[in-house]
Amino acid sequence: MVVKIGIIKSGNIGTSPVLDLLLDERADRPNIDVRIIGSGAKMNPEQVEEVVPKVKEFEPDFAIFISPNPGAPGPAKARELLSTYDIPAVIIGDAPGAGKKDEMDEQGLGYIIVKGDPMIGARRELLDPTEMASFNSDVIKVLALTGAYRIVQNTIDGIIAAVDAGEDIELPKVIITAEKAAEAAGFTNTYAKAKAIAAYTAAEKVADIDLKGCFMVKDSNQYIPLVAAAHELIAVAAKLAVEARDIEKGNDTVLRTPHGADGSTVTKTVLLEKPQ
Repeated sequence: MVVKIGIIKSGNIGTSPVLDLLLDERADRPNIDVRIIGSGAKMNPEQVEEVVPKVKEFEPDFAIFISPNPGAPGPAKARELLSTYDIPAVIIGDAPGAGKKDEMDEQGLGYIIVKGDPMIGARRELLDPTEMASFNSDVIKVLALTGAYRIVQNTIDGIIAAVDAGEDIELPKVIITAEKAAEAAGFTNTYAKAKAIAAYTAAEKVADIDLKGCFMVKDSNQYIPLVAAAHELIAVAAKLAVEARDIEKGNDTVLRTPHGADGSTVTKTVLLEKPQ
């Protein structure tokens, strides 16, 4: 059986660019078929209303909607629309989404909230295309190496396995904290795990600083250093995440969880071993 997955991307968070790739990292997974539709960088209600209904054309077994702030007007409209479709749906969002989990429960939607997926410093004085790309590359590094992406992978793979087995889908209700991410990363060295927790926690703080710099402070002499500081902090977080993985590399204990020839997840740690 081939499981059909419809992914709707609206706006961008650090998980958005790699979401579909987490499910098929070698582009050879035989048991899934993925289609992506999106509204680009904008995530207003008018874009969402145009894009979200198109997921039905693919007739997916389940749908995923990913965007910043699931409580914002555009994502809220997406949740409203998806709750009326006869398609199981999961919302993936950043920290503000945790405040909407009860609403998502009432709407019959699953959710994965990535608390360490921070808001960008969207002030024109700082943010040009180069700065945007650099920021997102640091976020991706943090979320990959601290274990957050592995939780996303495992959670969605669980839905795929249920569909593949003809079972009812149990929609996830997941909030990814620093501790949960580091546990999923499978660190064997305590210092490595500590560095990963520090990196993820720093990424959470980046969101707080950028929120203040983008929406709360009006004086440019104050908000420009704030958003610049947030971008400096995510770079430090990425460095910590790399250091955590390098410790595991030195011990030859990096946990890897590729998808096997049948689409199931296999694991390995020793580099020269084959995954089982």
